[in-house]
Amino acid sequence: MNSSTAQTLRVEIRPKGAPILVDAINANGKVFIMSGSLLRTASLEKEWEEDVDDPEETSRILKHSGTRIDLLNFWQRIPETEPKYPYYREWRQVAAIPITNYKHWWDKQINCKTRNMVRKSHKLGVVVRQVEFDDEFVRGVTAIYNQSPVRRGKPFRHYGKDFATVKHELSDVQGKAIYVGAYYKDELIGFIQFVVADRYAMLTLILDKVSHRDKAPINGMIAKVVEICAERKIPYLIYTLWRRGEHGEFQKHNGFVPVPIPEYYVPLTLRGKFALRLRLHRGVKGVLPESMMARLLRLRSNWYSKKFGGKNARQ
Repeated sequence: MNSSTAQTLRVEIRPKGAPILVDAINANGKVFIMSGSLLRTASLEKEWEEDVDDPEETSRILKHSGTRIDLLNFWQRIPETEPKYPYYREWRQVAAIPITNYKHWWDKQINCKTRNMVRKSHKLGVVVRQVEFDDEFVRGVTAIYNQSPVRRGKPFRHYGKDFATVKHELSDVQGKAIYVGAYYKDELIGFIQFVVADRYAMLTLILDKVSHRDKAPINGMIAKVVEICAERKIPYLIYTLWRRGEHGEFQKHNGFVPVPIPEYYVPLTLRGKFALRLRLHRGVKGVLPESMMARLLRLRSNWYSKKFGGKNARQ
């Protein structure tokens, strides 16, 4: 295909665990996912792995694609934290551990409480290791998925999946992903899936069994992931975006820091220009104050807790 033209297509994504087909456009050799109805926004399908190398040319191609696209959305990836382009921008806070070596992380980037949790996990007999993707591992993951329909105050997207489904979904990235498991008396009580990209490693799944949470398996597993990254000379470990509340505290205690990254919005139509001017490009979430968002999240958590009878609603 000529790189100066655009090609419309349908691609499969899994925003909430279940696969769905969405509209997309291949422009300048990169696939852009379309989102929104009143305001149509194009964003890179692999935004954590790729860059928009030539935004001006990409914007031109999208404008003349024959499909209405109001905004082009893209962002710079770590370690490129200084703005490179003149477009309207906001700051995306990425949660990252800068990695030099394991000792530095252990001594300087986590606190005494986290170090004690890792030690505790070891003393209680938890064995943390890199694991192979096989049927035994998949059975352990399936059991972890099916503990409760609710996690962190909202429906858990993996709950109810059987062995075959879990194996298929995890094996989609087989060969790219690395798995770390926490075992107690040969039982898988936690696992991490992470992917090594071109300039960092990124956590994509991190779960444990609530019945064994007293043994701090997640702290032990993150320590192992940092060790693996240090051995491979991977400079950053990413845990997607910086989070609010308890999740943010968890990130901080394990050595993650918020790294501000420029995120750009390029209007391609008059509608896109007006949306940016009125700050409507992020939808309702973008106009609500932080305090209101926190309150709505608490209300959501309480509602799901009541709906599911409070069973493990804080997982």
